[in-house]
Amino acid sequence: MNSQKLRAGFFVAAITVSAVLVGHNGMAQGIDSTAKKIGNKTASVAVKGASKITDKTYKGKEGPGGQTVYIDKHDKKYYVDEKGKKIYLKASEIHDKKD
Repeated sequence: MNSQKLRAGFFVAAITVSAVLVGHNGMAQGIDSTAKKIGNKTASVAVKGASKITDKTYKGKEGPGGQTVYIDKHDKKYYVDEKGKKIYLKASEIHDKKD
């Protein structure tokens, strides 16, 4: 009878430890994704700020999703995505701004 109680105790302990570890893992993933979102936003703001200073803004035009279009020193047109990456555009992807 004691061995059955001992096995049941080990079983309950194993379930409890598993639940705690899964909970901590989920919480860590939430922290990682929040940090990644903050890092992407910071990069995007920094690149957009640098683009406004070093490159020209294509006035009256916007990107495929309504983004601000910049022109670099090589006359290439681009916009900055939500991760701070410059996305270069074809002429067909640029259209007039909607009022």
